[in-house]
Amino acid sequence: MTLQQLRYVIEVVRSRSINKAAQRLFISQPSLSNALKELEEEIGIKIFSRTNKGIVVTQEGSEFLGYARQVVEQAELLENRYNKSRSPQQNFSVSTQHYAFAVSAFVRLLKEYDREEYEFTLRETRTYEIIDDVKNLRSEIGILYVNDFNEKVIHKFLREEKLTFHSLFVAKPHVFISSTNPLANRQSVTLADLNPFPYLSYEQGDFNSFYFSEEILSTLSRPKNIRVSDRATLFNLLIGLNGYTISTGVISHKLNSKEIIAVPLEVNENIHVGYITHKNVTNSTLANIYIQYLKENIEEELTLL
Repeated sequence: MTLQQLRYVIEVVRSRSINKAAQRLFISQPSLSNALKELEEEIGIKIFSRTNKGIVVTQEGSEFLGYARQVVEQAELLENRYNKSRSPQQNFSVSTQHYAFAVSAFVRLLKEYDREEYEFTLRETRTYEIIDDVKNLRSEIGILYVNDFNEKVIHKFLREEKLTFHSLFVAKPHVFISSTNPLANRQSVTLADLNPFPYLSYEQGDFNSFYFSEEILSTLSRPKNIRVSDRATLFNLLIGLNGYTISTGVISHKLNSKEIIAVPLEVNENIHVGYITHKNVTNSTLANIYIQYLKENIEEELTLL
């Protein structure tokens, strides 16, 4: 087993394709495939399963990858410490529901990470895909919420995929609306107050179950509904159409203008936001720093509610 082979495994997981990994590693696809096959034969486990959808990490492979990443990270620390001319490229990925505080912490990590080379990925994506990304080690951290309605289903998925939910904070529901919305000056609003306005929610693709909705109270019937796929579009529609969406109330004031405000929603619900990690993988140094920045940014924003 060589350090190069470990780096090959990590790159295949990151690229989700042997062909793409080979291109990024500047080697031929047959050479990479042979190196992976030799490694699997040597250690006696199957790291990857090949499916018609591409490469999937096996359960044994997930555990192996956790150790491989630690070894490679330590090797790079040694190289960086004793070879001043080389600054190794670092990699870090996060998958998250559409939370501004997740982006804010990511921005802070990038600003304070002083390296000439790095490759970071931030995926604002669907709930099921967040779970799938962390399961298949495409992301170290996944950020999502649970509440009384979806908790059993979400935690069932997490247990089956050997993922762990770590609490960040519990929030009372708020609506995000434009600062020019007729309800903007209210101390709080009810569901009845919101009926005349378009309801905005994030579409969930093939897994468009109520349990995977990014918004609480997903089963309620509303007269005006608009589904979107990204946060910028949702914010533009909040302003342009006087629409609303339901979330935690935590807005990153550093990243978002004052055109979007949060107003408490009068419902007996809680939103429990947390991050998920893979049980078989130890957090990298960058992951731990990002988690700390998440907690600090959230605490700062909560004091403004």
